[in-house]
Amino acid sequence: MPLYDFRCPAGHGTEASFAMAERPDDIACAVCGETSRRRMPSPRLSIAGSAAFGLLESTQRSAHEPEVISSSNPGVRPPTPTTSNPLHRKLPRP
Repeated sequence: MPLYDFRCPAGHGTEASFAMAERPDDIACAVCGETSRRRMPSPRLSIAGSAAFGLLESTQRSAHEPEVISSSNPGVRPPTPTTSNPLHRKLPRP
C-alpha cells in the first residue's frame, strides 16, 4: 500500500498508508487534531542496484563482517610462466 503525506495548518506532518482506492483527501492531525490535508510528496526513488549503493552496503557490512584474506598479497597474481625455447619466439603473439 502506498504511503501518503499529510500536513495540518500548524505544520505537523503525518504519514499514513491507505489503499489507493480508499485514500482520503484529509485526516485528523495526530498532534493537534486539526484537519491535515494530503500533499504531494517528493518521489521516493531508490538507488538500489547502482554502484554507489553497492559501495555503501559493502562499507557498512565490512564494519561487522570484515573480509578474510587467504594470502599476504591479495589481488597480486603470480607471474605468467615463460618459455626459453627459441622456436616459440616465431609463434604469433596474442
